[in-house]
Amino acid sequence: MDDLLEDLTSALEKLLKLREFVHIRQLVNKNQRQEASRYLLDLVTGAPSQLQREMWDAFVKLEDNKPQLKGIVREIQEKGNRLPTEIFRCWYEEKLAEELTHVQKQHKETLRSQNEKLSVNTLRGREKTKTFLLSERYTELIVTSSLRERRLVEHELVARGREHEEWQQKNVRKELKKIQLEELFGSPFGKTILSGIAGIGKTTMVQNILYRWATGKIYPQIHFVFHFKFRDLNVITGETSVKTMVLESYPYLQDVLDKIWEKPEHLLFVFDGLDEFKDRIEFTDSDRNPVPRVSCPGPEALFPVADIVRSLVHQEVLKGCSVLITSRPTALESLDHIPTNCWAEILGFFAEGREDYIRRFFPDEKIAAEVLRYVQENDILYTMCFNPSYCWILCCTLEPIFKHPEDKQPPPKTITQLYSSYIYNILKNHPRESESPREVMLRAGEMAYEGVCNRTIVFDDEHFSHHQLEPSTFISGFMMEILEKDDGGRRVVYTFPHLTVQEFVAALAQYLTPVRRNLVERLDQVHKENDGRFEIFLRFVVGLSWPHTARQLEEILGPLPNASVSEAISWLKLNVEAAIKQSGSKDGKRKLLNMMYYLFESQNNTLAQVTLGAVGTLDFSRFTLNPLDCAVLSHVLQLCDTIENLNLSNCNIGAEGIQRLVPALHKCRQLRFVRIDDFSQKPEEYQPVSEVCERSVDKLIYKQSVSLGNNSQHSLAVNDPQH
Repeated sequence: MDDLLEDLTSALEKLLKLREFVHIRQLVNKNQRQEASRYLLDLVTGAPSQLQREMWDAFVKLEDNKPQLKGIVREIQEKGNRLPTEIFRCWYEEKLAEELTHVQKQHKETLRSQNEKLSVNTLRGREKTKTFLLSERYTELIVTSSLRERRLVEHELVARGREHEEWQQKNVRKELKKIQLEELFGSPFGKTILSGIAGIGKTTMVQNILYRWATGKIYPQIHFVFHFKFRDLNVITGETSVKTMVLESYPYLQDVLDKIWEKPEHLLFVFDGLDEFKDRIEFTDSDRNPVPRVSCPGPEALFPVADIVRSLVHQEVLKGCSVLITSRPTALESLDHIPTNCWAEILGFFAEGREDYIRRFFPDEKIAAEVLRYVQENDILYTMCFNPSYCWILCCTLEPIFKHPEDKQPPPKTITQLYSSYIYNILKNHPRESESPREVMLRAGEMAYEGVCNRTIVFDDEHFSHHQLEPSTFISGFMMEILEKDDGGRRVVYTFPHLTVQEFVAALAQYLTPVRRNLVERLDQVHKENDGRFEIFLRFVVGLSWPHTARQLEEILGPLPNASVSEAISWLKLNVEAAIKQSGSKDGKRKLLNMMYYLFESQNNTLAQVTLGAVGTLDFSRFTLNPLDCAVLSHVLQLCDTIENLNLSNCNIGAEGIQRLVPALHKCRQLRFVRIDDFSQKPEEYQPVSEVCERSVDKLIYKQSVSLGNNSQHSLAVNDPQH
């Protein structure tokens, strides 16, 4: 610790008196680290604004190589009661140059008007879009400072859906730091990475940030904000400059931009959607990128966009400016090793957010309550509602069902049924006289499938041309609500409202092709991919094989070929049987669980009985099952007659998971459900006993007999660390 203090003293000797650091050393030597941190905080917050900035700059430069200092600085931040706000209070109040006051007002008004409203597509016939005030419709998202694993090996929505309840509990237990918007930029050299899966609300949160800054609610230290979408930057060919990029978006800054550059510490550059950028940006030197980075020397220097963004992040141009980058987790690898002020992740909605979103969506309180009740009772739909885009699709789909119960349209139970209803309502309520719905949906589906294969989520005229689609005709008809048009940049691009909509349209196209294709071969091909790209796609394909799910769509698109339906069912049957045989390993159990999800989507009782009814043992032992997994497993088991043996030993199933399993346990002749992970006794002392436990609302009741069927023999022993 003496070495660390010497470094601190050396770095800050021109800023503070040596006696103050001697006092810090004395406190540290007495193992009074918290007191040392509080003292240091008092020194920093009591210093003049210029001194504060220089001190904090010195700390940040040191902390990368000094883990101990990193801990102290983190402790100061935690104990300092919103340190980023307090420590720079004087700096916040630094006034804008008088000659920039008028143009800043114009700039804020521009950003306010651009971001004050949310426009969303609707399913209501001629009313193609509806506009809401952002302040009235925006539901707060949960943002944490978590550094979760970002290299996902399975579908992003599925991965987060499975983890979400667990992460909610960790947040409740204060293991995750919840970040407010005000804390994203707590220093004059902030580099913030905002991560989140598709549809989780990154772009809407950026819109909220821009609107709140423009209305004076946040970041008073920032004098000018410049907003760019990577999808718009894709159209820039060759070289450009920071100045050109800014002026193309904000031409009224032409005469004052040189003056604005004078204080870069008061500038914020926002780059939204790194995952949509056509080029890879190498933020750090690596073996894959042996060529040294090229630095952009100034805001007027001409360089490729990738080099400009990298130079801003590394403070090589406009040193001191703040940068915010948003991206899906799959595009963040190149940012892993750069120093950042804040690495935040949007987790979406917790329970309160889901309820708030649904109540805001439905002005009629009675309908809102009915929809909320229905969603809460459906484990699959409710669990995935942490994603705002998914929540919007769900509400759009349920709205006509609950508003017009006389139509007797059954509410969806599976996600395939949900998306079938969503697409059906669009087709039903929008004009399509000049187009063949089946042909257009087929071509759009082929484009969507190609996008899933290549991880493409933004489409342009070239994509349309390749699939014989005419954008003007295409967008003028019913597909306007399936593909969203964005003409904010210098070219028009299109995206699906959510990645899952793209995947559903891709799956639907497999049944619409007029040319006979071997569906089994395609399903085998994509199922071999282990990166999760096709997991939801496969669920949709097998889900559409159930006649009741596709019936509404067939009214408009025509019948789905029986041969394709049969092939999808055959593929599922063979793979369920193979997964059961291979369930000895962890990977095998994961594949078996995926097959349970596919079986649930198929809603095929006969198939479930044929594939699972004669199973000797269904084994998930030592494989963690979360509540959503338990809900799916329970639904599938209820489709069967009986299961000989179900092994759920050491699956880490909690209270909620047990509750969701209970309705199906009577289907199992023998049940093994032993948790030995937390036992102090030897495992052999906990052999299964002829008793079953029942989960009450708050606790496990041990050795409580429950009748689960006259012909079943159930064995269960449970340890709950709380009792």
